[in-house]
Amino acid sequence: MKSLIFVLLASVASTFAIGQAKDIVDIAAGSKDHTTLVAAIGAADLVKTLKGAGPFTVFAPTNDAFAKLPAGTVETLLKPENKATLSGILTYHVVSGNIDAAAVIAAINAGKGTAVLTTVNGGNLTGSLDGGKVKLTDEKGNSVFVTATDLKGTNGVIHVIDGVLMPK
Repeated sequence: MKSLIFVLLASVASTFAIGQAKDIVDIAAGSKDHTTLVAAIGAADLVKTLKGAGPFTVFAPTNDAFAKLPAGTVETLLKPENKATLSGILTYHVVSGNIDAAAVIAAINAGKGTAVLTTVNGGNLTGSLDGGKVKLTDEKGNSVFVTATDLKGTNGVIHVIDGVLMPK
């Protein structure tokens, strides 16, 4: 009888764990700090892609990061006629693979202070350490900092950043 109860409890626990699994889009959608990012992913028609198998590493700007852009930028990018531009910006925040914080730091150390990450849109981000924090520099020379790491999903990992990265 004890074995049967254990098997039933294990089955219920397993089912509950499976039901709780979230992909990177679900994780972002569940964050009150990423509503602008989620809206942008929808406007760029990237939801299905980012819910795919991946794995993806996403450097996710917060609402405050988007608010740092010049006035009207977000509203303009969300318009249907700017879908391609928005998609290019968002895919510049995504790297193929499941790269956790330890791997990012290891790559920076292996590169003697810098690591170049190729984004899924074909651009490059340069990672470095600044004051013990990971700093990402985009192709235009703008830098952002990683503020939270290793939000793990079923199809990748999210690292939260404090700015929006821009491709060339």
